[in-house]
Amino acid sequence: MVFLHGGGQTRRSWGRAAAAVAERGWQAVTIDLRGHGESDWSSEGDYRLVSFAGDIQEVLRNLPGQPALVGASLGGFAAMLLAGELSPGIASAVVLVDIVPNMDLAGASRIHAFMAERVESGFGSLDEVADVIANYNPHRPRPSDPDGLVANLRRRGDRWYWHWDPQFIGGIAAFPPVEVTDVDRMNAAVATILRDEVPVLLVRGQVSDIVRQESADQFLSRFPQVEFTDVRGAGHMVAGDRNDAFAGAVLDFLARHVGVR
Repeated sequence: MVFLHGGGQTRRSWGRAAAAVAERGWQAVTIDLRGHGESDWSSEGDYRLVSFAGDIQEVLRNLPGQPALVGASLGGFAAMLLAGELSPGIASAVVLVDIVPNMDLAGASRIHAFMAERVESGFGSLDEVADVIANYNPHRPRPSDPDGLVANLRRRGDRWYWHWDPQFIGGIAAFPPVEVTDVDRMNAAVATILRDEVPVLLVRGQVSDIVRQESADQFLSRFPQVEFTDVRGAGHMVAGDRNDAFAGAVLDFLARHVGVR
């Protein structure tokens, strides 16, 4: 099972989910997307969705069989494009975590604004980072130990900055991920995945501002083969908010369609 994180996250976002599926016999693989975590930044400023998907394809070449792809937000878009356009048949199943082609653009703008706000100025301390995150996600408790945030940051001089390449979100990348707003292209990718009889699950955070109920309903009406789980009490970061419910839903879905690999 290959986990693909969202924009501005790292592979560590999947820590508890990966542990939960490993306990059930799955091999869990987590990836830092280009420009994120410990992966290289693109010297060409290439953060097109097709480039993320191509990187993932190269990783999968070194894995046995057909993995199940679990993608959140940006990672979900990359999974759609990889399994439905770049390399159909590469996945045994696809789990879309709080993302659909017709995502709520106002919610996406809110996330972008949060990520872009401190691109240049950074943070004076880890406590300041914790406060900013708590204000952005008031439904989550403030991190009790700010030192745990270091994995999401980089140090330069006496200030902390988000770990990801500023080009990715700062509007200065030569090749930004514009495909995420191409609803028709993403819908076509999902249609190809389903036409190849690859099972698809949509896991929505019930209080998400990215996949609102009407967006989920439209997606499920368009693709009735897609299974659906609504996770109570979770926002856009479903696995982080309710990992127990999230991991259980994914494991149950894969047990019905794929079995342990």
